[in-house]
Amino acid sequence: MCQTAGTGHVTSSFSCVELMVALYYGGILNHDPKNPKWEDRDRFILSKAQASPLLYTILADRGYFDNAWLDTFAKDKFSVHLQNNVAGVEISAGSLGLGLGIACGMAYVLKGKKPAVFCMMGDAECYEGSVWEAAMTASHNNLNNLVVIIDRNEMGATDWTEKMCKLEPLEDKWKAFGWDTKRINGHNFDEIFDAFAHKKTKPYVIIADTVKGLGCKKTLNKPLYYSRVPNCEDCDDATGCFLR
Repeated sequence: MCQTAGTGHVTSSFSCVELMVALYYGGILNHDPKNPKWEDRDRFILSKAQASPLLYTILADRGYFDNAWLDTFAKDKFSVHLQNNVAGVEISAGSLGLGLGIACGMAYVLKGKKPAVFCMMGDAECYEGSVWEAAMTASHNNLNNLVVIIDRNEMGATDWTEKMCKLEPLEDKWKAFGWDTKRINGHNFDEIFDAFAHKKTKPYVIIADTVKGLGCKKTLNKPLYYSRVPNCEDCDDATGCFLR
């Protein structure tokens, strides 16, 4: 899809595949492709909106819209960054650090009701002050219906996070803001499902250690592939090249 369009954030999508598959195929997220606006649906906020290729693909596969629509990626309504006029997408996003605040607002309104709110963030989003403002708000209001998943691939758009400005100890920081925390291997389904089974008495963050670009050796842990679409020569047998 991204090769056809000549744009899209592929490595950002690869790092959170297992986490998203668990949510949408593993019975964690309560959703109905035939009724995207179902009142009792769980809300999923993709704050790292550059991973839109992954979410669009999953939504198409789950039946929210026709697979053929993916051919219009980066055109019409399927923008490179997330657009909420696509069935199953809750928010339009692109500027990092905003998703958690929106998720907090949703969780506040829905507290005491059936739906839960899930928010997936990139780790470099944790440089944004708005993230910590929202984290304080969630703790203050004891939003125990809110789950944050941090895609901890240790990489921003141009370099490693710990070289740019250290984020660790990330668990301690979230705990200091009053959150329950759990750290897992974000590519291990056993650990992912165990983390989501946690009984929540306060806002809860899953810090998922992942590998950016996993699935394609030439894009693996290469910061500058953040905004570069792998071509056929970059793909190996692990991912294949779907244009061949």
